Amino acid sequence: MEAGAAAMEAGRKLAARHPHGRSRTAHNMSSSSLRKKSDAALVRKVPVAPLRPLLANLQEVFLATKLAVLFPAVPLAIAAQCFRFDQVWVFALSLLGLIPLAERVSFLTEQIALYTGPTVGGLLNATCGNATELIIALFALLKGKIEVVKCSLLGSVLSNLLLVLGTSLFCGGVVNLGARQPYDRNQSDVSTALLFLAVLCHSAPLLLRYAVAAGEHSATSTVAAASLDLSRACSFVMLASYVAYLFFQLKTHRQLFEPQEVDGGDAGDDDEEPALGFASALFWLALMTVVISVLSEYVVGTIEPTSQSWGLSVSFISIILLPIVGNAAEHAGAIIFALKNKLDITLGVALGSATQISMFVVPLSVLVAWILGVQMDLDFKLLETGSLFMAVLVTAFTLQDGTSHYLKGILLLLCYIVIGACFFVARQPAGHANSNGALLDVPTGSMSVQAA
Repeated sequence: MEAGAAAMEAGRKLAARHPHGRSRTAHNMSSSSLRKKSDAALVRKVPVAPLRPLLANLQEVFLATKLAVLFPAVPLAIAAQCFRFDQVWVFALSLLGLIPLAERVSFLTEQIALYTGPTVGGLLNATCGNATELIIALFALLKGKIEVVKCSLLGSVLSNLLLVLGTSLFCGGVVNLGARQPYDRNQSDVSTALLFLAVLCHSAPLLLRYAVAAGEHSATSTVAAASLDLSRACSFVMLASYVAYLFFQLKTHRQLFEPQEVDGGDAGDDDEEPALGFASALFWLALMTVVISVLSEYVVGTIEPTSQSWGLSVSFISIILLPIVGNAAEHAGAIIFALKNKLDITLGVALGSATQISMFVVPLSVLVAWILGVQMDLDFKLLETGSLFMAVLVTAFTLQDGTSHYLKGILLLLCYIVIGACFFVARQPAGHANSNGALLDVPTGSMSVQAA
């Protein structure tokens, strides 16, 4: 009875805070911390009245963000590619250009959600929340760079679970040293359960390959074919679980995912009027997606020359550098809310993004690769799968008590440093980034298994 009364009370508070039925997700609120209000006085000074609406629109899209200083990197990256500059410059400028574009996509999806309602807006956010990772994965698949796809998606999950969450808990713990730092365990329990399912689906093809290689079991066909079939079946299971998760989050248990600690200075933001019209927001969202696609293609095409120039492995760049830079805006927002002791929003960003990539982007990439005739499976190899398992396990244990302090953040960060060091010293065989097969890398003198 008390639980039911608490749920009803939460629902009444939710309705009171969102009288028009709009519910802001943690991703939206995280990105909003990087936005700034436009100066309408500048537009009013324009002598030509018909130009004012257009200029106001451009000002809202390009200048109403604290990351506007990075927008010049977008045309510079395109110019560097067109004029055949060194590919390292193209790679670096493209990564920098993706930072404000990712934040603007979040802003535009929120603007569209003001017109479509919370359910459609939530679905749109679920689709576009990690648009950068998805687009990079698609271009890498088109170029046959399966290991880049796997490493970049794995890196995004590890970055969210260990780097973002660890930095947020550490900074929030230091700033709020004398205050209690609670958060709602319900959201973290759901996300970690889904992440453990993702680990199981990733482990199954790997375990199958080892079991067949050890002679403990035999496959109905070749090991590679069996691994592909198992991976595709697991991908359907993961997508079905993600659909159920969206229904759970957006319909039946929305109150569990609604940030509860935002009644301070930011509460008034929930009733803001749309800054853009629906057609304008839709146009800019499509345009930003096209630009992200162009820069993502540049990143995928220049990652190997950059790897050789910097003396870093492709796996290290894909797992460590790409997620840190590509999700910088979202990460900064999560840390800002942790500093304000609003850990529900921080957890919603870190765990929500990791869950979306693991349960939606990864299986979708496997199925899209199937359609394209590319043999991508869920076998991420031993080091990668082990790192994912340990990251999920450590995160689950860290969040089990419902309160936070700076030591939890330090432990998560140290785990990320150890995993990063593993991929820094690891080197893959030449040409392995374009391999379609499953190769088990073992030091010289040990057994090496190549899937037939």
